[in-house]
Amino acid sequence: MNSRYALDKPNGKLLGVCAGLARTTGWDPTAVRLGAVLLTVLFFGPVAILAYLLTAWLAESR
Repeated sequence: MNSRYALDKPNGKLLGVCAGLARTTGWDPTAVRLGAVLLTVLFFGPVAILAYLLTAWLAESR
């Protein structure tokens, strides 16, 4: 587990946000992506999409 979050663009599907979160936490990237989609569709909607885009814009890349 890494102590600092960074985008993981080489392993990412879209912008590397979920891959970076998976790398930082040690979780499976597919589970993180599935969780992000489910949370977006079922609960947070446009707020989650905005948070995803802001994270991709503000976080540093590795």
